[in-house]
Amino acid sequence: MELIRGLHNLRPRHQGCVATIGNFDGVHLGHQQILAQLLAQARERGVKSTVMLFEPQPQEFFAPESAPPRLMTLRDKVRALADAGVDQLLCCRFNDAFRSQTADEFVQNILVNGLGVEYLVVGDDFRFGAGREGDFSYLQKAGRENGFEITDTPTCLVDGERVSSTRIRSALQDGKLDIAAQLLGRPYRISGRVRHGDKLGRQLNTPTANLAMRRVQSPVAGVYSVRVSGAGLKQAPAVANVGTRPTVNGTDNRLEAHLLNFDGDLYGRYLEVEFLHYQRSELKFDGLDALKAAIQRDIDNANLFFGITQN
Repeated sequence: MELIRGLHNLRPRHQGCVATIGNFDGVHLGHQQILAQLLAQARERGVKSTVMLFEPQPQEFFAPESAPPRLMTLRDKVRALADAGVDQLLCCRFNDAFRSQTADEFVQNILVNGLGVEYLVVGDDFRFGAGREGDFSYLQKAGRENGFEITDTPTCLVDGERVSSTRIRSALQDGKLDIAAQLLGRPYRISGRVRHGDKLGRQLNTPTANLAMRRVQSPVAGVYSVRVSGAGLKQAPAVANVGTRPTVNGTDNRLEAHLLNFDGDLYGRYLEVEFLHYQRSELKFDGLDALKAAIQRDIDNANLFFGITQN
């Protein structure tokens, strides 16, 4: 998949495509339904499939303090879209100039002159242009005038409710990882590079892989039974804490994973953590001894979850 960073990097080879537009946060079942339609149309027409998304996401631009936590970093989103079979990904900088475009300017600058869209697939709630003036009916009219076809996708339902990133966040915040996995079509995951921490885990005899959390907020918080892959590991059982470590007056949000039955150096390696079972919320304990005892209980619970017999 080719990543096109910004409208200014569009070239003639990128034109003539089937396209879709959105945040694609989580690349959940609803997104996968859109992508399946996108790829089918692109194959039928013999042109490239194109996804257009925004950085930052519009909600993060308009209200950064109250924007919901991302389900995915941009890196993970790019990888997920590539794995889905998308040919090219246009990542547009969402700023004052971009959001000030009228609906007509958006159509002309991006869909017609930029991408030369032949067929456009959008979700059932897609809006665009200054003041969100553009909608599906607007695109239908624009398509007739500019020679491209447009279709929307039926709402993706699970248990009678619409699949959405908001619903997935709610499930994760409630510790309902099974529901989140059902809506995503896979367990929820966070990935990142292992960095050096303060080595507190080693002092407590529970060394951890400390993953850099490149996000302002996390959709998960607390202690979890997880599986870890990467750096030669394949779904290795572990227990993970996501939070600020209040017992030691921590401030930055981080993910720390203690791998069960593992002894090795993972610094600098890229890992993927798969969340399977919520154990408890993050708590502030009365000193390191109490923290150490709680960590051992967390490890015992993870071993029980994975069916690991302790010696």
